[in-house]
This record gives sequence, structure tokens and C-alpha cells, in this order.
Amino acid sequence: MLHDMADMLAFGMPGHSEWIIILVIAVLIFGRRLPEIARGLGKSITEFKKGIKETERDITESVDEADRIAENSGKTPHADVNQD
Repeated sequence: MLHDMADMLAFGMPGHSEWIIILVIAVLIFGRRLPEIARGLGKSITEFKKGIKETERDITESVDEADRIAENSGKTPHADVNQD
């Protein structure tokens, strides 16, 4: 009997029917605002991806600039090795 009660009280991932119930409750609660929420989430993801691309571009430009400076000064870029 104790084992059955522990199984009833154990929480795990919701199954298919629970997800459907959760979705129905979300639609009832948020109703008309649900498309606005989804649109806002989509815009947020898009802005996040733009930020990542800009950061990658900035890093690439900085590395390229450092390489150009190193080439102009006659040193090999990223080489801190002693030449003994």
C-alpha cells in the first residue's frame, strides 16, 4: 500500500493527455493574447539570433584586424613562441 501511494505522489513528465489538458487550459486563460505572446516570442528569438551574428561578426573583424596589424609589423599573428 505504501508503494502505491508513493507512485501516486511521484511527479514526472506529463503524458500526452496531460499536455492536451494543459494546452486547453492555456487557450482558455490566454485566449486572444496567445497570438501576441507567440509573436513576441518569435521577435525575441529573432533579435537574439541577430545579436549572436553581430557578435560573431565583431569577433571575426577583430581577429582579421589583429592579423593585418601583425602582418604589417612583420610578426606572425598569434605566435608567442620563443624562437631559441
